Amino acid sequence: MTTIRTRFAPSPTGYLHVGGARTALFNWLHARHTGGCFILRIEDTDQARSTDASVQAIFEALEWLGVDWDEGPYYQSQRLALYNEHIERLVADGHAYYCTCTPEAIEAMREKARATGAKPRYDGTCRDRGLKSAPGAVVRFRAPYLGTTVVADRVKGAIVFANEELDDFVLRRGDGMPTYNFAAVVDDVTMRITTIIRGDDHVMNTPKQILLYQALGHPLPEFAHVPMVLGHDRTRMSKRHGATSVTAYRDMGLLPDAFINFLARLGWSHGDQEFFTRADLIDKFTLERVGKSAGVFDPVKLTALNADHIQATRPEYLAPHLRPFLAARGWDAADDNYLHGVIATLQPRSKTLDEMAQQAHFYYTEAIELDEKAAAKFLKADSLPPLQALRDQLGELANFDEKALEGVFVKLMEQFELKLGKIAQPVRVALTGNTVSPGIFEIMTILGRDRVVNRLGRAIAYIMNKTP
Repeated sequence: MTTIRTRFAPSPTGYLHVGGARTALFNWLHARHTGGCFILRIEDTDQARSTDASVQAIFEALEWLGVDWDEGPYYQSQRLALYNEHIERLVADGHAYYCTCTPEAIEAMREKARATGAKPRYDGTCRDRGLKSAPGAVVRFRAPYLGTTVVADRVKGAIVFANEELDDFVLRRGDGMPTYNFAAVVDDVTMRITTIIRGDDHVMNTPKQILLYQALGHPLPEFAHVPMVLGHDRTRMSKRHGATSVTAYRDMGLLPDAFINFLARLGWSHGDQEFFTRADLIDKFTLERVGKSAGVFDPVKLTALNADHIQATRPEYLAPHLRPFLAARGWDAADDNYLHGVIATLQPRSKTLDEMAQQAHFYYTEAIELDEKAAAKFLKADSLPPLQALRDQLGELANFDEKALEGVFVKLMEQFELKLGKIAQPVRVALTGNTVSPGIFEIMTILGRDRVVNRLGRAIAYIMNKTP
């Protein structure tokens, strides 16, 4: 049985955007699902626009997503000799020819065709002149004028192209650099790619590439053109729809597993299931379940899915993702046990890691700021006796755990004839600065005896200082 070999081949002319990330993900999932091989290729023949910074940005985004490659990265700029070998072979076999027509002459041909209502195209002036290689000459493919080329697409079905619509397209430009269609085919042939999964904006390139495969005498790979990603208003995804860079979503506080879950559902489905772990996606992904309709990027749905993944992930796995957000606020989160406890209390109420970090402020800020309204409402003279009694009793506890703390609160409720809220809310404000937080016994356990006693002491002082 042939081993499935897929590839992701971005051009390093900018960051990795959402559509490119989904293409990489589908190729990666298909390879992982079938036990195949996933290859990374950098298509950097556009020397004017390709940059090392863009290459690194692509690596960074893929590594954050956890989309790892088995071979590569290969760089087209380092494979020019290979492309030239295949050029010489095509010329020798009569499938390609040298052309010395100037850009002005080619534009005149196109204008003449437009004037007669024909398709603007190269008219084949050099097709049968038998020209040899010369400075500035391009190499063109000798495209068939008759018949059809059929793309057997695994997503779209059969797509038929009339060969008379195809131009004698350029394989190598006058500066010696190969064109996209030619270099991609040579790479896919030599890298033994079996399945090409890419956006449907490449459909029009496919008949040209099929003709090149046939001219080189190689069997065709399978093609699967996936639908494009649209913004929430069903127009093409762009900056006006929000962040399009993959790493921008990382910096917003999304989990990589949540993001690939969301990307996978943009054009692929498995029944009504929405939540997928990474293992689920690898197990269930098949090209047969890729739809023909465009996927709609819904940021609200993405955030909700991220919240689901935050809640479903164990604190020890969330910790390395959360640490950068804590560090950005100047907080030291080196203590693993403490951090894991913090995360466990905040998971149910956090949609993003950035939101979780913001809510963690009272865990990592010793001198917490009291919310004025909260303090005015709950840190009053009648709160002083129970707060003082609580501080004193906490110092005497043998075990500082939730069960023991609950016992202390029960005794205070009986002693002062108060309901839990009348004691818990002043304590909550004293410990966190606000009226909303995780469970009071949870946060007291995480903060520890010393922090709790110290903060209660500051709240007591606050009340005494403002009381006449």
